Amino acid sequence: MRAPRFIDIDGKRYLWRDLLRLRQEQRAAARQAEQPALFELREDSRPPTERTAAGRYLEPSLFAQTQ
Repeated sequence: MRAPRFIDIDGKRYLWRDLLRLRQEQRAAARQAEQPALFELREDSRPPTERTAAGRYLEPSLFAQTQ
């Protein structure tokens, strides 16, 4: 059995190869799309141990900063 040459969508007739080509173009455009950042990225200036929750738990610095 052969693949159909045409497909009916909402009463309109489309060539199957045209739909495949359009889908390939959609996929290529989606791969190249760039999503803008929601906010400005800034460098983390904290010491390395304070950059993670585990590091802050292991080495609390509450009293070290008040001196």
